[in-house]
Amino acid sequence: MLKTDFLGIKLDNPVMIAAGPWNRDGKGIKESLKAGAGAAVTESIVSDTMLDVRPRISCDEKGAQNIRLYSDIQIEGWEREMSIAKSGGGVVIASVSGHTASEVAYLASKLEKFGADAIELSVSNPAVESLEVVASHADIIYEMTGEIVTAVKIPVIVKLSQNTTNISKVARAVKEAGGSGVTAINTVRGILGVDIEKAEPMLSTYGGISGEYIRPLGLASVATIAQTVDIPICGVGGIAGCRNALEYMMLGATAVQVGTAVMLEGRDVIRKIVQELEIWVQNHNIGALSDIRGKALKNLKSFEEMKFEPAVSHSSGVPCGENCDKCMSACMYGAISRRGDAISVDHASCTGCGLCTFICPANKLKLYL
Repeated sequence: MLKTDFLGIKLDNPVMIAAGPWNRDGKGIKESLKAGAGAAVTESIVSDTMLDVRPRISCDEKGAQNIRLYSDIQIEGWEREMSIAKSGGGVVIASVSGHTASEVAYLASKLEKFGADAIELSVSNPAVESLEVVASHADIIYEMTGEIVTAVKIPVIVKLSQNTTNISKVARAVKEAGGSGVTAINTVRGILGVDIEKAEPMLSTYGGISGEYIRPLGLASVATIAQTVDIPICGVGGIAGCRNALEYMMLGATAVQVGTAVMLEGRDVIRKIVQELEIWVQNHNIGALSDIRGKALKNLKSFEEMKFEPAVSHSSGVPCGENCDKCMSACMYGAISRRGDAISVDHASCTGCGLCTFICPANKLKLYL
């Protein structure tokens, strides 16, 4: 039920492990595949490796900031690493990054010879760039993608950045250049937080923010691409469980990638997501995951399509939690009050904003006409 065709590659399931230090060498990739991942993406491979700064990773309960740049293994060393990675079977996608089209094409051609099943072109690195990123220039992405497509016979996907004014335009450039698909999205430039006692950022420079913080951005990017460009999509950003994977698929993704959850919880999180996905599919009588792909898009409208209906909040008979007044505190219009043990909504004051329906832990408030 979970078998997935992505870019013509047969995957046992659609849950991949994303590029990152957990896939920094052949041994790490082999472990990722043993954990049940449908595919593993290598850490981004470059022409000139760099020494790591220390420290380079910080995290909190919702995500992480990472300033590790690229693989520290030279391209020629990847012949051995790729052999190790694939020795136990499984699909390995090689991530490459570079400054010019010819550079990334050279890296891709070498990795194809070493046994990579596909190429993922990474076109942004939040740790070393300003917001004027290569990923926002469709013409450069077109050139780079085209060079790689010409140089290799395996599928080529491009990992897009949310730091662009028109992600669909960039995705369209990938397709026009012959790319097989896109991954959305990469980490987002940011600062995770500040130690206010020391007046020090958690890491002393900007870095790539990942995890729960960026999932809404990733979901929006996948949906936008799916609505405007007919190209296979791999969703990534803040996937920590089966529900998150399904969210991406229902907005148009064929497959997903997990990174931060692997870093914070270990590779066993992949096995957990896959198992939960199998149970969900069985419980919902889904024949194939393609049956749910893009299913939520029909319910996603532009603002201009929204109807201005006189919906207001209604309170059901579900009992409130003990000493809970979250809906009353949150109502910006003073429309919710308590009468004894019951919550009452003044429909003359309620403007139907919908906040109370999400903030109520008892799920007793709903919007109706």
